[in-house]
Amino acid sequence: MGCSGCRVRFNFGKALSKVSVFFTMVLIFTYLFYCLTGICDSAPRTLYSQQNLDYDILDNHRRILGDLRPPPRLVPDAQSHRNGTASADAEQVDAPGQLPHREPDSSKESAQSNGIPVSNTFGSKRFPQAIIIGVKKGGTRALLEFLRIHPDVRAVGAEPHFFDRFYDRGLEWYRNLMPRTLDGQITMEKTPSYFVTKEAPGRVCTMNCQTKLIVVVRDPVTRAVSDYTQTLSKNPGLPSFQSLALRNSSTGLIDTTWSAVRIGLYAKHLENWLQHFPLSHFLFVSGERLVLDPAGEMGRVQDFLGLKRVVSDKHFYFNQTKGFPCLKKPEGSSRPRCLGKSKGRPHPQIPSEVLQRLRDFYRPFNQRFYQMSGQDFGWD
Repeated sequence: MGCSGCRVRFNFGKALSKVSVFFTMVLIFTYLFYCLTGICDSAPRTLYSQQNLDYDILDNHRRILGDLRPPPRLVPDAQSHRNGTASADAEQVDAPGQLPHREPDSSKESAQSNGIPVSNTFGSKRFPQAIIIGVKKGGTRALLEFLRIHPDVRAVGAEPHFFDRFYDRGLEWYRNLMPRTLDGQITMEKTPSYFVTKEAPGRVCTMNCQTKLIVVVRDPVTRAVSDYTQTLSKNPGLPSFQSLALRNSSTGLIDTTWSAVRIGLYAKHLENWLQHFPLSHFLFVSGERLVLDPAGEMGRVQDFLGLKRVVSDKHFYFNQTKGFPCLKKPEGSSRPRCLGKSKGRPHPQIPSEVLQRLRDFYRPFNQRFYQMSGQDFGWD
């Protein structure tokens, strides 16, 4: 009886020991399973998986930058349509509420690095240190595009027309139109109608009386014909050039109320500007030399702006079809860059006696302008 009880207790002890070992093994295997799972998770991934992770991180960066980026600013960008007797004083009239005009890829605000726009994350918006203030149909668009090759020049593509049309929107609105610039870079804009706007000099000086001013001038007779040609392309029913230029065909008096004629009175417009700025703040660029020797004129412009001479002969070639220089193929572009189709239009035939009357009319104003600017442009 006593031995039987011992066997029962012994067997029970063996069973209890087996159960304990079983549960211990379960716990050990469970622990090892989780450990191995953790090790696998922490092991290096394949190159393909790692690349996917890098792209995910870059996409997150882009999304963050997109959230931080300010919304597009509404700036004018459409050309207004004027009739021939009151042609616009600027090459491009901007309409409120439209997005700014975008230039081709080679003239975007800045290059991109890893897909992240540098211009949206670096630099600051500043008032322009230099402005191309005139004149319409003188070559201002060509000059601006040539200048934008320079790495230290940042310029607005569309014409802001702030100092002549949108001044009531305030200086802060104007500053926000400017591209971002880094230290050492120059902010620029061009609006050719500033030169002939009476209020513009005082308004520019209110912003900064140290602003450098560039005026692209051209033979006023040729400029008037070019102005008329541009307007005629938009309004085919425009009266003839001679009927607009002359008050009376029998007397031959010139109609100075027509803007195409009035813009060419360079001396009168310069007098208005010299009331607010010294002559040393002006650079007068020859529209004719800008066509015949673009690198030479660009050298003068770069010197005036205090820039290293980067833009040179190697950037230009002469387009025989258009009759003016174009930029050679920019880096990253598949073809050379010329100005738009509106540039280089053939001029209509104007009676030679009308052109001669205009030359006689402009001669004293041209002589006065030569004296004031210190340059003889050889238009007579």
